Amino acid sequence: MRPAAVAGLVAMAAIAGLAGYWMSARQPAPEAVPPSAAARQVPAELPDFTLADAAGQPRSIREWSGKSLIINFWATWCPPCRRELPLLNRLHADHADEGFQVIGVAVDFREDVLAFMQETPIDYPMLIGEQDGLDAARALGMENLGFPFTVFTDRRGRVVTVHVGELHAPQAEAILSAVASVDAGRLNLEAARNEIERALAAFRAERQQKPS
Repeated sequence: MRPAAVAGLVAMAAIAGLAGYWMSARQPAPEAVPPSAAARQVPAELPDFTLADAAGQPRSIREWSGKSLIINFWATWCPPCRRELPLLNRLHADHADEGFQVIGVAVDFREDVLAFMQETPIDYPMLIGEQDGLDAARALGMENLGFPFTVFTDRRGRVVTVHVGELHAPQAEAILSAVASVDAGRLNLEAARNEIERALAAFRAERQQKPS
């Protein structure tokens, strides 16, 4: 085992599976949104990072410039991460024609990810990294939060929102609808984030009202 990488993974796993939490990305005025205290500093724009894909080839996240990105950070040892993979496959299939691109970032040991992918269909590009995967997460301000988390950007590469915890279909569709409105010029970032916050708050309230 790799001590530095394992220590980082354990730290990230401490609160893995935190569900239903939403935070806004920090933006300069006039579209400023105060970051959550837990969020640290989510950058206004998606930072560049390069990781090896499943074939071992280095891939820069900039290769998908011009698309609205759904970047899912996960690990094979994380149950909520595994549960949301079928949803991510559906998002990839259903929204690619609308200009959305799903990308997985597995912050895990490469051999474990490749073995997992032999058994579990994943239809979208997968980037894999241990320490460099953690570095990419930290570049997004996510040093002390757990997996999974999903970054949503608009076509200009601006971070619209980061969803921490397992992603569910109603949450994903609400976020993608708001991002599409930003891309079409119907909403600015602040309005889109407010719309997302209202939708996710309604989703949380609905789940809380359901009997356990």
